[in-house]
Amino acid sequence: VQLQASGGGLVQAGGSLRLSCAASGRSFSSYAMGWFRQAPGKEREFVAARSVLTTYYADSVKGRFTISRDNAKNTVYLQMNSLKPEDTAVYYCAADAATVRVTSAQAAHWGQGTQVTVSS
Repeated sequence: VQLQASGGGLVQAGGSLRLSCAASGRSFSSYAMGWFRQAPGKEREFVAARSVLTTYYADSVKGRFTISRDNAKNTVYLQMNSLKPEDTAVYYCAADAATVRVTSAQAAHWGQGTQVTVSS
């Protein structure tokens, strides 16, 4: 599985962005997909994940971010609303056949990052 993330940019606090992660490969619909982020000087942190049946969110983004997937397009999305300056980071998408490996940042497949910058 190869992953291509896009959709990052510069937005003011309170604004919205939608990230996309396009996947290649025939097993996309059965894979768990996730989003992580890494701010300068900080470790990569879990943001959200979606398995076939269940979604998971970090407490810091619950109620503001929504992960969704379109299996027909082999794409997973991260809709980010009410953005805050502390959401500024490089965002990465990840995929694995096992949900637990996605949520624990041990996914087998990673996309390149896309920068999200939220100005105050």
